[in-house]
Amino acid sequence: MDSKKYIGMDVHQASISAAVRDNTGKLVMECVLETKAVTILEFIQGLRGSLCVTFEEGTSAGWLYDLIKPRVAQVVVCDPRKNALLKAGNKNDRVDARKLSELLRAGLLTPVYHGDSGVRTLRELSRSYLAITKDLTRVMNRLKGLYRSWAIPCAGEKVYSPRHRSGWLEQLSQAGVRRRAEQLYQQLDSLAQIRRQTRRELLTESKKHPAHQLLRQIPLLGPIRVALLIALLQTPHRFRTKRQLWAYAGLALQTRASGEYRFTGGQLQPTKKLPALRGLNQNHSHDLKSVFKSAAMQASHSKNALGDLYQDLLATGMKPAMVRLTLARKIAAIVLTIWKKGGRFDPEQLKRQAA
Repeated sequence: MDSKKYIGMDVHQASISAAVRDNTGKLVMECVLETKAVTILEFIQGLRGSLCVTFEEGTSAGWLYDLIKPRVAQVVVCDPRKNALLKAGNKNDRVDARKLSELLRAGLLTPVYHGDSGVRTLRELSRSYLAITKDLTRVMNRLKGLYRSWAIPCAGEKVYSPRHRSGWLEQLSQAGVRRRAEQLYQQLDSLAQIRRQTRRELLTESKKHPAHQLLRQIPLLGPIRVALLIALLQTPHRFRTKRQLWAYAGLALQTRASGEYRFTGGQLQPTKKLPALRGLNQNHSHDLKSVFKSAAMQASHSKNALGDLYQDLLATGMKPAMVRLTLARKIAAIVLTIWKKGGRFDPEQLKRQAA
């Protein structure tokens, strides 16, 4: 007799609604747990058999995954954007937990990758670096917006320089506006200092990983981009092919097709109508796409193997936007190959492929 059990958890900040089904789909237990490690472990230890657990990706998903992964047979952190069945009919915590357990038993959930803790420090540092960079950019935009609101031209970067600040502040005649600009400058200096410190820690941690030296061979992938790639991808073996990486990075084309076959003279034949293109996929890692996209943009004015490939593609009549997309895909494919196989970057091979 199969003693496998399927546990669906609807996780919230204070409580967790859990539903347990057996291998036949029968609901054998329901309960509400406090969102604490001790309570959750007592619940897991009280169940017998091979346990499969699922819950949706969310704020506490990483903590809960690390907590119960060593104690159960399988953990599936599912993508809430693809759980359309949870939105049908009545909705509450108990109903959601029941539906999750049934979807887990049927194998209808789309998992979200949660790797081991080997790159946890680098991941947290990369999150800090990206968040601080966004905050710094926001303050810089606010500062320029302040000057533009008073019809003061502020093109370029001199408006941020400490040496020229007094001259810029003198152009603000209103005391309140000048004080606001001074506070924005204080925020700018503070965030810039924190960003420099986080950047040093990020680079130091990145150099501890073997993939750092492998990826640094690739042109246009500097130390920051390499550190972000290691943190965002964690391991290349989660992607079986380059097309899976393209989809994860937002570089895959979405197509739509219907009526793919027809009967001609009593014979079933495929139609010759091409699938309709719907642009690039929207469900992706935006930070990872930014890494590949910025590298492709830089290749447009670089003198290296990737820059030569950019010019060669332009010479064929391809539109610049499509050239950048093609180049971003090529960089992603090179990263995946070198990281998986541990080889070296060969510019001549890139030229042969382009030819």
